[in-house]
Parts: sequence; structure tokens; C-alpha cells
Amino acid sequence: MKRVLSAMIMFPLVLIVFLLGNKYVVDIFVGIIALRCIHELFHAFEQKGHHPVRWVGYLSGIAIMLIHIIPKKYALITIGAIIPISILLLFVLVLTKKTKTNVIDIAITFFGVCYVVLFLMFMSIIRDMQNGKFLIWYVFITSWMTDVFAYLTGMTIGKHHFTDISPKKTIEGCIGGTVGATICLIIYTLLINHFAGLNINLAIMTFAGIILSVIGQIGDLSASSIKRYCGIKDFSDLIPGHGGMLDRTDSVIFIAPFAYLIFILIF
Repeated sequence: MKRVLSAMIMFPLVLIVFLLGNKYVVDIFVGIIALRCIHELFHAFEQKGHHPVRWVGYLSGIAIMLIHIIPKKYALITIGAIIPISILLLFVLVLTKKTKTNVIDIAITFFGVCYVVLFLMFMSIIRDMQNGKFLIWYVFITSWMTDVFAYLTGMTIGKHHFTDISPKKTIEGCIGGTVGATICLIIYTLLINHFAGLNINLAIMTFAGIILSVIGQIGDLSASSIKRYCGIKDFSDLIPGHGGMLDRTDSVIFIAPFAYLIFILIF
């Protein structure tokens, strides 16, 4: 019931922001999500005794909010600069201060910037593409429907254990999640082609749906592997029934950059 109630609150918010909001509203929304996710990620590693440099992660999260304020001709340069600048700042911190920060902490901090911030940044980039308000839902539908159908299939016919990283996952559940999500994407493609006047190739998006669903499940398992290493069940208790923001967006984070690559190739 908690999961259902939380979803009933979150879905309208996501719908309003990504369907009705302009690019600046989307950037701020995604930036806030990134800040929360990277906070949860760093807190998880701190439980294990590491000391990631929080302020570097937070600054990179804020950068998402500025992505469309920067002129387009400088945007790519700015995004690319985040990586070397982050590494430079981290090593300067280690070299000039007597802190607990070491090379492992630098690696974790940089991992957080790439894993959370750079990956989530593609949500804003997709939304700003031509027909982006329709394309962005391929990311959400894939993530959400894979979770739903994987859960239903696993509960109904799941028998074969998949991985020790997530003991409850089954091979049947993983397959059911991909099949269910792909069918939903086919229906969605038919709807937007008909009602929005788009001309998205159904065969290509069917194949893309399978790929994105598998990638989403890898993202989910990747987050599970981090939690397993850190010895925690959820990244936080922010969202009742769902855990933390990172628990809720772990598959979206992985799907977004690959969805963008697919859109660039086919449009």
C-alpha cells in the first residue's frame, strides 16, 4: 500500500514536470533529483568507512540546473569539462590538505559524478530534443514497466534464481519484465504515432525497448551491488515503500544515456 500511495503522488509530479514544464523547470527538477541521489550514494559509502568529497558531487549536481542557461555552442564543452575539473579538484584537495581523503575516496567521488550526475543529465538533454516531451517517456515507461512486470512474473512463475546480488530476482522475472515493458513501449509508440503525428519506426523501437529494458535491469542490479557492498538494504527511507531516491531511479539512470544514443541514431 505504501508503494502504491507513493507512486500515486510521484507519477502526477513527474507527468506535470516532463510534459508541461519548460526546459528550465526540467533542469531544476532533474538537478534536485541528482543532488538527492548523490547524497544518498555518498552516505552509503560513508557507512563503509569511506570519505567521498561531498561538495564536489553537489556542485556537479547543480551543474544540471545550468545546462540550458549556458549557450548551446558551449554546452558540450562544459559537460566534457566536468570530468577533468572534478578530478583536478579532488587531487588538489588530497595534495594540499591533511584530510582523511585518499585515492579510494577520490575514485568514489568521481564515480558518483559520472554514475549519477552525467547519466541523469541525459534526462534534460532528451527532454530538450525535438519531440522530447514524447521521447522522454520511453525512459520512464521502460523503467517502470520492467519493474512491474518483473515483479508480477517473478511472484507468479519465478523459480530459477538469477544472482546472489539480489536474491529475490529470478530469470523468469527478468524475462517477464523485458517482455512486458517492450509490449508497453509498442503500445506507446502506436499511440504517439497516431495522436501526436509522429512517425517512429515500430520495429526499431521494439528492438530498442528490449535493449533498454535489459540495460535498466543491469542498472537495478548495479545499485543492488553497491548496497550489498555497503551493507545496507535501501539508500534511504525518503520514499515510503520504495526506499531512497536512488533506489527509485537506479534503472532510469542507466537507461537515459543509452536511450539518447538510440534517439540520435534513428532520428
